[in-house]
Order: sequence, then structure tokens, then C-alpha cells
Amino acid sequence: MNYILQDENALYFECGFSCDHAVFLKLGSEAFFITDARYTTEASEVIKNATVLEGDRRDLLKTARLLIRKSGITTLAYNPAEWNVEAYARLSEKLNINFQKKPNFSQQKRIIKSDRELEILKSAALFGKEAFTRFGEFLKHHGEGMDEKRAFFEAEAILKRHGELGLSFEPIIALGANAAKPHALPTCKTLQKGELVLLDAGVKYQRYCSDRTRTSFFGEAFNFEKEQHFNETLKQKVYDTVLLAQEAALKAVKIGVKAKQIDKAARDVIDKAGFGQFFIHSTGHGVGLDIHELPVISARSETIIEENMVFTIEPGIYLPEQFGVRIEDTIIARYDGAEVMG
Repeated sequence: MNYILQDENALYFECGFSCDHAVFLKLGSEAFFITDARYTTEASEVIKNATVLEGDRRDLLKTARLLIRKSGITTLAYNPAEWNVEAYARLSEKLNINFQKKPNFSQQKRIIKSDRELEILKSAALFGKEAFTRFGEFLKHHGEGMDEKRAFFEAEAILKRHGELGLSFEPIIALGANAAKPHALPTCKTLQKGELVLLDAGVKYQRYCSDRTRTSFFGEAFNFEKEQHFNETLKQKVYDTVLLAQEAALKAVKIGVKAKQIDKAARDVIDKAGFGQFFIHSTGHGVGLDIHELPVISARSETIIEENMVFTIEPGIYLPEQFGVRIEDTIIARYDGAEVMG
């Protein structure tokens, strides 16, 4: 297949290198990595499976168009999500070929992880788990009276391991009522004994992401383990329901099932407990070079689960202006079920 890419993670997947100004072009048996003079030296040192070409810094697509014309191809696949209107117009100008839309083109290629990718993802998950433990200890000893903004700052520092790791996304740390917002922004709300603490965070290791969420009770024995005991009946009921929903979804992970069946397993538990209207997002998403990849684990997803797919299981219940609970792990789909990473 002939195709063109410009998303950084898509480029990295193809040739082990990416930068913020490049195009990858596959034409028959030939591949080209087109960038400008700022990156050509490093790209040439790293890339082994494509010819590195220096293009006009102001218009890399000019070089791409010339190569496409010379190749004589009649069809070129592209991911429409990677191209704005102006860039696509410049790419396709005066090219009498069929541009074939392939949504999520690179992510479809990456949906089954290789053994090497799985090892990297497992390492990322373990680094993420260690960061949760260290941040939990930090909050246990220093967190009382700290506001979410300061906690967010400290969480970032711990996750990054003094610059050794990147972040999959900005961590979400939400206290009490703020945890009722699935993607809560940090506020001036302070942490007090008896508070509910939600942490959703991940790290990047060798470009691959981890993703994990825990909801905990801030007391004397504070930690981010799954066994939690709250001082209010409603909070305990909601927490136990979410945990049961996650366990049900994990058990539903089998090769050959549809992704929507996994979502249903979690949703049925929450519906039965009377909180169905408060589970307001899908049960999971793929994880890899991007923090959100394929497959999508949702009520509408017809994707058939295959061995070595990697995705999250993260049911949640969010009671507006009260509190929210989410529990998330990233798993590998195996023939004997879900393998939780970290």
C-alpha cells in the first residue's frame, strides 16, 4: 500500500525516529522520511529503513509531491485526522491520483503489540506503579493541608523520576467533590483527613505510555492499593461497586469476544447497583505510543479482541458535587484472559 504520514508517533512506529516537522512517504517498495536541515543529520543516523531527504523548511510537501509524481502511483492512503484543510490542499494540488481516506491508519497497524512493545509497555506500567507508591507515601506524610495544585506539581516530579521519564498526560489529582469530574483540573481545594483522593496518571518509557487510576481514603494508613475502607456508607458502596465492575470486565476479557461485551460486563454491575446514569465514559481504550489508541472498549465497539491487544479497564461512578470513583489498570489480552500490567 502507498501511504503518507505526518503524525509523530506514526512516524516513529515506521522508522524509529520522529520530529515535529517531517513527512513519511511509502511508495511501493520505497520509503522516504522528508524533513528539514535541522533534523536530517540525526534522522540519517537513526533511520535504516527509509531514505532521508531534506525538503524546503517552509514546504516539505513540495518534495513529497515531486516523489509522488515520479513514482507513477495511482492511489495514496492517508489518515484524514492528520491533515488540516490547507495542508491537504497543498499535498493534493495538481496530483491526478486517488487519495484514499484511512481513518486511524497507523493505529490500526499498531493495534496488536509485538513482544518488544509488550516488554516496553510492561516496564512503563511498573514505573507508573512505583510512582503511585512513592506519591502515596509523600501524601501520607506531607499531604494534609496541601491543595490540589501543589499536589499536582509534586505528582509530576515524582512521576518523571528527576527527568528520566516523560508523562503520558498531565496527571489528574482530584479531592472529594472535584473527583466527580472525570478529567478534573487542579484547584485550591486542600487535602484533609477523611478525604477521598483520586489519582489518574501515567509515564512514558521509550516513547510508550502507561495509564493507571486509583481512588483512596486519606487516613492514617493511606495508600493507593485497591483495598480501601471509607468512613461513609455511600462512598464505600460506590467504591465497592466500581471495584466489582472492574473485576467483572477483567473476567470478560477473552480472545474472540467483542469489545462491547467487556464494556457491558462492567456496565451491568454498575446498573444493577443503581448508578448506571453516573458511569459516563467508556470502559477502556488502547494504550501504546499514544495514550489513547485502538481498541476502544465501549458499548458500541464491534472490535474483536485479539491476542496482544493492550487496553485499559477503567469503570467509574461520578456523583455530581459529591465525589467520584474510578479504578483503572492497563492489561494485555491473552488466551487465558487479561494480564494486568503493573
